[in-house]
Amino acid sequence: MNTRFVLPVVALACCSMSNAQVVNAPFDQFYSAVDLGTIPGVPGPYGGLVISADDPNVLLIGGSANQAGAAIYRVRLVRACGRIVGFDGDAEFFATAPNIDGGLAYGPDGVLFFTRYSMNGLGQILPGSVAPDRLINLNDFGVPSSVGAVNFIPQGFPNAGACRLMTFNGGAWSGVELEPAGDGTFLVTSGQVRVPSAATGPEGFVYIRAGSPEFTNDTLLVSEFSAGRVSAFDIDANADPIVASRRTFLSGLSGAEGAAIDPATNDFLFSTFGGGNRVIVVRGFNRPCPGDVTGDGVVNFADLNTVLTNFGQSADPIPGDTNGDCLVNFADLNVVLSAFGQSCD
Repeated sequence: MNTRFVLPVVALACCSMSNAQVVNAPFDQFYSAVDLGTIPGVPGPYGGLVISADDPNVLLIGGSANQAGAAIYRVRLVRACGRIVGFDGDAEFFATAPNIDGGLAYGPDGVLFFTRYSMNGLGQILPGSVAPDRLINLNDFGVPSSVGAVNFIPQGFPNAGACRLMTFNGGAWSGVELEPAGDGTFLVTSGQVRVPSAATGPEGFVYIRAGSPEFTNDTLLVSEFSAGRVSAFDIDANADPIVASRRTFLSGLSGAEGAAIDPATNDFLFSTFGGGNRVIVVRGFNRPCPGDVTGDGVVNFADLNTVLTNFGQSADPIPGDTNGDCLVNFADLNVVLSAFGQSCD
């Protein structure tokens, strides 16, 4: 097979995940997992991943994870009907990230944070840098060794903006306080274990807003490497996972690593460490601000008019398509009418 490729939608059907890797009931009624394959030019094993803050059609992902020579790579994405369906050409070097693990996330001021295994470290890369601008030893702040995942609580959740970490060994859920260092990076001033054992070998996590099918509460999705699964945890009033609420979302995975949300569609992505070094995307979550087809932050007559103007038409993309099927029909009209008058935070 030619390693420089673009995966069209039709090709994905032959490259989907094996029968051993499944979306578990009752989620399987609404969600589907698609294997996007390996990324040309990214050396395995894969580390964490995140959609670029500068370009929604670029994915950043760690390569040679857990190794001193590890780095972050960037690859352009191919979309169909708005959804990620493949990779456009070879990945390119983005920045060195020694010992990057499953954590890769944007923090305040666009600083890119990554976890380091097995020295229990946290790295920071400033916008435009090609190497870490700060490396922090988390052992100095009471974070159990060694950290696997990092992310920041999104807006709309309790403690929005706070930095949260998960330890691979033992599964501890911790928080650290950050303070500007004066050079664009951030100092860690203190740390706290908030849940002593939250998951089994966690390597990535994301927050899911309540409202998508089978997600009646705000939820944390966690890539549990050691358990070969992705689990869903309800969160409490502090946005911490409620361990007893764990539900298996996907199972039969080999090396679930990292976790990210596609901001354009709310699809969930994760990589695999070993296990073929692949990227998996899970579809079925509610899109951001359903019904706001004009992108102005409110669902009103402008959105309704857009749907009616394009009603019955198909194209890729097409204004008024709320569900990503490249067709404007009654399904899209119902989404707009159901959300009419609402605004997005």
